[in-house]
Amino acid sequence: MAVVEISFDLSRIDFGKTSEVIKASYWGAERSDEINRRAFDNSLCVGAYLDRRQVGFARVVTDNACFAYVCDVIVWPEHRGLGIGTGLVQALLDHPDLASVTGWSLRTSDAHGLYNKFGFEVSNDGMYMRLARQPAAHA
Repeated sequence: MAVVEISFDLSRIDFGKTSEVIKASYWGAERSDEINRRAFDNSLCVGAYLDRRQVGFARVVTDNACFAYVCDVIVWPEHRGLGIGTGLVQALLDHPDLASVTGWSLRTSDAHGLYNKFGFEVSNDGMYMRLARQPAAHA
């Protein structure tokens, strides 16, 4: 099996393909390319590559000090089940700029097993709160 390369080099990320795969997901279906571009530009992004071709993506929204929110962890459908998602999450958790971050969070409806391996737990502690609202017309 080929070795998966993990890279934080933004110039290697195929924005069009990444946006396309995210828009095909249950969580990204309502997003436009413009929204994805803005999200990527304001996040720490990482790509996964097989034979120099991108096969996965993940990003984290963070203050680089205390808080990090993992999102858009996705592996191209034909490459799932090879541990690529695990490699992407591990790379985010190991990033040196995030070494002081103690508050990591994420949302998922189907990948609990992936995140449980890293110690993420479903939070029903009465402290986590969420506001879901419709985007403004200009978004």
